[in-house]
Parts: sequence; structure tokens; C-alpha cells
Amino acid sequence: MGRKVPFLTMHRWSQLFIPTLREAPADAEVASHKLLLRAGYIRQLGAGIYSYLFLGNRSINKIIAIVREEMNRIGQEFLLPTLHPRELWEESGRWAVMGENMFRLKDRKGADLCLGMTHEEVMTSIARNELRSYKQLPQIWYQIQTKFRDEPRPKSGLLRVRQFIMKDSYSFDIDDAGLDVSYNKHDVAYRRIFTRCGLQFVSVDADSGAMGGSASQEFMVYTEAGEDLIASSPSGYAANIEKATAQLALVESLAPTGDGLPELVHTPGHRTIDEVGAFLNVAPVHQIKTMAYMVELPEADHAKLGKLRPVVVFLRGDHSLNEAKLLAIAGGELRPMVAEEIEATFKAPAGYLGPIGLEAAPHPKKPGTLIILDKALEGRTNLIAGANKEEYHLRNVTPTRDFKPTLVADVRNIVEGELDPIGGQPMRLGKAVEVGHIFKLGRKYTQSMGSSVLNRDGKEVTPIMGCYGIGIERILTAAIETSAAANQGTAYALHPSIAPFQVVVTITNIGDEALLAAGEKIAANLEAAGVDVLLDDRDERAGVKFKDADLVGIPYRINIGRGVVEGKVEFLDRLRSITEEVAINEVSAKVSSQIISTLHNSLSAAGL
Repeated sequence: MGRKVPFLTMHRWSQLFIPTLREAPADAEVASHKLLLRAGYIRQLGAGIYSYLFLGNRSINKIIAIVREEMNRIGQEFLLPTLHPRELWEESGRWAVMGENMFRLKDRKGADLCLGMTHEEVMTSIARNELRSYKQLPQIWYQIQTKFRDEPRPKSGLLRVRQFIMKDSYSFDIDDAGLDVSYNKHDVAYRRIFTRCGLQFVSVDADSGAMGGSASQEFMVYTEAGEDLIASSPSGYAANIEKATAQLALVESLAPTGDGLPELVHTPGHRTIDEVGAFLNVAPVHQIKTMAYMVELPEADHAKLGKLRPVVVFLRGDHSLNEAKLLAIAGGELRPMVAEEIEATFKAPAGYLGPIGLEAAPHPKKPGTLIILDKALEGRTNLIAGANKEEYHLRNVTPTRDFKPTLVADVRNIVEGELDPIGGQPMRLGKAVEVGHIFKLGRKYTQSMGSSVLNRDGKEVTPIMGCYGIGIERILTAAIETSAAANQGTAYALHPSIAPFQVVVTITNIGDEALLAAGEKIAANLEAAGVDVLLDDRDERAGVKFKDADLVGIPYRINIGRGVVEGKVEFLDRLRSITEEVAINEVSAKVSSQIISTLHNSLSAAGL
């Protein structure tokens, strides 16, 4: 007869499938990808397709529970189909716009279908069929659903995948004031969600992208694994690089030469900003950089502006173009001009291009070459620019005096250390992961899909929408990335609200009856106190258990070792890097209070 083991409802490591690895697979890239694989959270099935194993699924479900709890405060949960008919997406005009990012298929009858990347169309179809009066508004509907995107280059583990879980919600309001309320409700809910998940995040002004809309805000977590660049400052300013602006320091102009008008200067063989600067002994800040593109316009603009339109941008020599800012103005798909197009537009070869002699369209919506002067060049004088003549440049070029652009706009990338526009504080530029995005859609979908309600006056009006998304897996990966960064990428500790278990009770030697009994009793007491416990009762060396416990990201560990004879155990708080001895009869209260304190402090620190 074997030893009688008391019945425990908590999980025993010896009975679980937790396939930890000593080394990460060679193709694993960022820290979270390596650690999720090593910790046995995930396994890869195909490019950008992952299975969530026991630990991974527990964490994902805890994140979903937090999201659901906060969203239930403001909205109603739906569950919508993943399979969508082509006709629905054609109504909104996005069947063609989404291109190859959309998974498309045919059913047995030959009808075109797609896998849902997002659900604006489906939600709007419900709204137009069911909402008839202003009395039914406002509405906030949300779901937590699997989404699909035919990502061309899946990478970075769960950060860029082809199948992912997303919380998406949609608001329907009678007017702009109502949309403001719905938008602000989501802003508060998102801050609570990310704070409760233990994330250090910033909210930034952002671009709405293919979804359309006006006001847009992203919730970002700084990490080197991120693919977005964001700017933030001590003033509280924060923006995606696609939206960020800055105050520029005053630049002293060059002294004019000759009569102060544009003067031709021979620059044989010198084409680039650096080459011309060295030859003429001027800094890039005193030069004009010319960027030449063609924009392929939407079909609706072909009759007025043509299918292809030249777009020329003039920047300060030390600045770089922000294509997202330019796209918002140009209104189509951009590509660099080829040699023939450069010749047709400038009557000059590449390398010597400049503004003088170009005829600009009088307005962005009028035919002709769209010429944009970056705001950093506004008010500048006596600049160096290409002369539109081989081996020649011009001195004394002054914008608006010597050439007139179609418009002046901010189309550049900001530079680290420049001053923010609201408080004049130096800005930090850093990589970040987007975990959430809220934006005001306006009437793009309700109008195109024919959704209307009667207002208070009995008049038919189009409801206004907002759209709000959270990447569930991204919360987990962002949490791991930030914790791993503080541990040189070798270990991490998750916040107790999203860790697969809050505490691991590690019995250092299960062959010792006293240690085994103490471990089981402590685990049972913790569980009775409402703590999520994992009991490590494996027949392994203590060092192996300690490494595994750290590897799977459990924030608190209780080591059951030799101190038991003195009535003590070792308590490790991995979030604060603190180790202390605790009396056995006090350990349950100690751990419970620490978890409660951590959860409470997260919300308090965020002012929630």
C-alpha cells in the first residue's frame, strides 16, 4: 500500500503537462517568443499559427476574464461569425481594399467568403436591421473572437501572427456628443484593463489606418520587441511616430550671396545632401531635400485627378519623410518615381532635383503636381536646393518667395530629444508594442451600408460609430517582454492577475515526509484562502524546480526546505526581488495580503 495522499483540488505539477525546454528553438526571435516556448505556454503549428498549451491557456483565459469584466461595465457581449460573405464587405468597399491580407475562400456552390479580420461590417449589418429609433441608442456591443490575417511575414512569436484573439467593440450613437461619451467610456475601461494586467503603458495619438475615422488613440507598451515607434515626454505628451510633432529650435539662416536671389552653383558629381554639404561647406539643416513619388489614386478620383499623380515633398536636409503623414494628404498608394517620371516632372535627372520651375497644383483636390513643403522649412531663407539641372544646385532659395507649394504640412519624422509641442520637454523615442486601439469611425460604415434611425424630430439620420480593439495575446507578450528586459531576457514574472498560477509551492525534497506534509498543508491553506496555487511535488532536484518555477513566470514562490524543522519556509516575491523567511503558520496570510496589495497598488498607481 502506498502512502495515503490527502485530496487536494489544487494543481500538482507532477500530474500536469508543462513541457519546459532548456533552450529555445533557433528560429525563436524576441524574448517573449523564446520564453513562451521554453516555458511550455505555446507550440508552433505553422507560420504565425500557435497552439496554447495548459499554462498559456490559463493566462489567456485570465486576461480574457479581466477584459470581459471591465467591458461588461459599459457594453454587451456578442459572439459573431468568423466566416463572412463577400457581399457584406463589398457594401463597405473593403473587399478590394484589404487585398492579400484577407483570407478568402469559396464554398461548394462557388460563393466567395472570407475569414473575419475585423467585424465592422457584421456589427453594422445588425445595427441597420435592428436599430430603428434614437430611443434604442446609444449601444456598445463587444465580442472576444478569433481573427485571421494572412500576414506576409509572421514573426516575433505571438506579436505578428495569422490567427489571433481580439476583443473588438463598436459603439452606435445618435450624434458626435454621444460618440464622445462612448469613446471616453472605452478610454477608462482600457486603462483599467491594462493596469489590472500589470502593464506599464502609454496612450498615444495615432493614425486610424485602413479602418478610417478621426480621433484615434493607441495604448502602447515600451519594449525593444515592438515594431512601432512612439514619442513621449515628461509633459505628458505621447504620440505614435506617424502622428508625432515637435517644436523646432530656431535655425540661423545662411547669409545671402550676390543679390540674394537664387544663384546657380556648379556641383560636379555631388548629388547627396552630405556630398553637396561638404562641397559647399554647409550643414544639412541649410539644405532642401527633394522626395519624388507617384500616388495611385482611388477610382473615385480618376475623373478629376487621374489614376496616377506626381507628389513632390521638400524637407529639411537633416529630416526624414514620414510616409503615413504623407499618405493622409496624398490619398492613395505611394511609390517612388521612376527615371522617366522624374524627367517628365522635373525636366532633370535624379540627384539635382529642386523646387524652382515646378508648377504646383493650386489645391490638393485640383489637378496637377501635388507639392508639399514640410513645416520645418516654413519661414526659412537662403537655402541650398537642387537646380533641376545636371551638376548644378542653387543658393539663396527661399520658400514661398521663389516657389509656391500646393500646401505646407508636417510630413517629417521627429527626432529624439526634440521638444514636445505641449510642454517643451525633450521627447523620448522608443519601440513599443500596441496592445489596444480606440478610434472614432464616424459614419463611414453606417452610411455606406445604409444604417439609419429616426431622431427626436422623426427625421431619418445615420448613426455615428466608434471602434475599439484589444489584442489578447499582445497583453501577455508585452508583460513578458517588459519583465524579461529587467532580467536580461532569461526569466520573467507575470502580474498575479494574469500569471497561470499566483504561487508555486516548491517541495525541495519529496522524499522527506516532513517537507512533503508541510508543502501539502501550506498549499491547501493557500487554496482555502482563495490563492491560485501550483504544488511542485515532482521528484526532481531542488535546482531544477527553482529554475522551472522562474521560467514559467509565477510571481511568488514558497520553498519548503530545511527551515521546516524550525517552523519556517522561504518566501520569494519575484516582482520585487525580495526573499524572506516566514513562519509556516503565517505564510498563508502573508501571501494573500501580498497578492491583494499588488493588485490594489496597480490600480492606485494609475489613479483608478
